[in-house]
Amino acid sequence: MGSTGQQSLLEVLRSYSAVDCDTLSDEVPKQLGPFVDCTSNQAIAYHELIRANADETLIHAQLIRDAVDFASSKKSAYPDVAAAELAVDVMMVKLALKIVPYLKGFSHIQTNPKYAYNKNKTVENGKRIVAIFKDLDPAYDTRRVCIKVPSTWEGMQACRELEALGIATLATTMFCMEQAALAAHVACTYIAPYINELRVHFDQGYVDNHKAFDFCGAAQRYYGKIGSKTKVLPASLTSVQEVMNLAGAHHITIAPHLLTELADTPANPWEEGTGSVFKGGKEEEPSDYSSIVEDESAWRLAFTRSQDGKAEVKIIQAINIFCDKQDALEDLARR
Repeated sequence: MGSTGQQSLLEVLRSYSAVDCDTLSDEVPKQLGPFVDCTSNQAIAYHELIRANADETLIHAQLIRDAVDFASSKKSAYPDVAAAELAVDVMMVKLALKIVPYLKGFSHIQTNPKYAYNKNKTVENGKRIVAIFKDLDPAYDTRRVCIKVPSTWEGMQACRELEALGIATLATTMFCMEQAALAAHVACTYIAPYINELRVHFDQGYVDNHKAFDFCGAAQRYYGKIGSKTKVLPASLTSVQEVMNLAGAHHITIAPHLLTELADTPANPWEEGTGSVFKGGKEEEPSDYSSIVEDESAWRLAFTRSQDGKAEVKIIQAINIFCDKQDALEDLARR
């Protein structure tokens, strides 16, 4: 792919940022890898697992059966976890392992979104996902597993505990600085600012008119000023233009169709604002969030009031969509 002898936009982007693939299909990683990380979630997993052959049989039918069998064999190890829920974890890990040969860094798996407001269950889910990687591939270095967790108060307290255990975390479905400040405070490895609210990928014709470019740039500048190790990894992108505007982010995760378009687009004469999100940013003094990051009620109120409530509306919407996809995956496991 790409123009022979001419640099592509994907190559340009890789000179600015660590480029990750947002998929659980190994097709584009095989063609355009290696990538740094691979990100995923319940929506990505479901739509990969229902892909069908020409005769309408599922491409991953055997993987699904194997995952269900594996989950059944682990019932005694996880007595409090429903078989279908455990099978979903296994299916996602099995898909992720297929992509590992085309990665340099982490495989990201998202916890059950139904635990978004339950710290203890999120911690146990994260630990279980790591254990499943090791069970399925004993040679795999589980230090390369990153657990994605919705950026609720409870979710980020779970991230704090997982990071203390040496398990990398990513605070996802992030829309505002109150969330970003808490993620840094609990030492998340990454945050994933959603440039577009999740709805844009499921509601045809819907456009997010309040894209999170300013927030993404502000979060990266804030982390630099406070010396945080947390890296910014923007997600939920809808166009090559959006991707190139974000050149210079620590990481960036991109869906297969956009990766292919980037690889097929010559860098010259592209002059459409490459890296504009991080150029000429305001030199504002970093805000002080110390009064809220250890005070649950204060943080919740600040989050509720952020952007006149828009940030909270967007995360509620995202959690609902991911819960729907979790249900669909569990139904797939029960067939």
